[in-house]
Amino acid sequence: MAGDSRVLMDHNMEIGVTPAQVKKLPKHLREAQISTERTHLISDPAKKPRQRYVQKDGKCNVHHGNVQETYRYLSDLFTTLVDLRWRLSLFIFTLVYIVNWLFFGFLWWLIALIRGDLVHADEEDWIPCVENLNSFVSAFLFSIETETTIGYGYRVITEKCPEGIILLLVQAILGSIVNAMMVGCMFVKISQPKNRAETLMFSHKAVISVRDNKMCLMFRVGDLRNSHIVEASIRAKLIRSQQTKEGEFIPLNQTDINIGFDTGDDRLFLVSPLIISHEINEKSPFWEMTLPQMEKEEFEIVVILEGMVEATGMTCQARSSYLDTEVLWGYRFTPVLSLEKGFYEVDYNNFHDIYETNTPTCSAKELAAKLREGPLLPQLSLLSPEPKMHTFDTLDRMSERDPLSQDEDKEERDSGGDRGETNGSAAALEDPPLADGLPD
Repeated sequence: MAGDSRVLMDHNMEIGVTPAQVKKLPKHLREAQISTERTHLISDPAKKPRQRYVQKDGKCNVHHGNVQETYRYLSDLFTTLVDLRWRLSLFIFTLVYIVNWLFFGFLWWLIALIRGDLVHADEEDWIPCVENLNSFVSAFLFSIETETTIGYGYRVITEKCPEGIILLLVQAILGSIVNAMMVGCMFVKISQPKNRAETLMFSHKAVISVRDNKMCLMFRVGDLRNSHIVEASIRAKLIRSQQTKEGEFIPLNQTDINIGFDTGDDRLFLVSPLIISHEINEKSPFWEMTLPQMEKEEFEIVVILEGMVEATGMTCQARSSYLDTEVLWGYRFTPVLSLEKGFYEVDYNNFHDIYETNTPTCSAKELAAKLREGPLLPQLSLLSPEPKMHTFDTLDRMSERDPLSQDEDKEERDSGGDRGETNGSAAALEDPPLADGLPD
């Protein structure tokens, strides 16, 4: 019976059927897992889960503890109020107005009490400071009417009360300051550009493969809105622990990853999804890193996309990160851009999709040395110093095609179903066979 269930499970895995989930026992009924020496010999040692420095949604996973100088937050009170959570901001917004109205209502009631307006309110020949103010509730209502400039016409200040006139001026000035600050905080909080970053997408994975005879680290970015990001720029940081020659340990050392700063390729025209490429050269931290070495490394790549929101003119920033387990060697991104009748269409269903491609497992340094000596093999046109160029129409053909697939290209011309790369440089079909490593 157990053998039949095992065969059924294997059959389901082959045809892509998800096997039925087994109900978990309660925690107190589960048996403790006892590790054996045989288990250690069979299973490979897995990497420990690494703590992210920056989350996928861009939030920095850093907590500031033991801050002694808390007065610094009050010195920039406006920014502190803007940075608060919404529920706390609404609570403070309501509390400030209520306290302000109560405070000045108490002062109006105190003036009426000292002058005796509450005692002589029924006398016809008595001139009070504020007409029809006979209790604390009426003083509170008069305070609200004064600060919000609601002219009901029932309670009004008289000219026989100089202290009331002074209090009226003070409340009008302070009320304007409170309105400007609180309404300004709410307006800035509502129009914060960080909400614009929610429609900026980063690919789930980063890939490493050969592009134009050079090893490159690549990831994809896209914008879901029709309103563009003006002056968009992108940069990347490599975060990993490092020990200096003097023995100093730096837990989260930050190293710049050049993704086109010297050539201007970091300035993006983000209308359609783009593949951002980092050339692994002599200045790259991955220059001498092979595939086996990268599998042992522990690092994180933080990507930062900045620009101005076209609708508001405010600067926004979107962030994401890739752990070492999310950087895949020997893959490329699936094309998402296609030419339709009169326009280009982006298929975001394939935005995160990748496909495997032939890539040497050696380091970029070794690959560059071999390419300087000459072509590795005659049939490896991908890695030859002078790759073959194929003639194609720039509007109908946005991706390079294998020269052996001419019949398929002819069929695609007849059907009109052409696909294109987002950056027009990576190949969408399978590459020629390539060994895992470079030949000696």
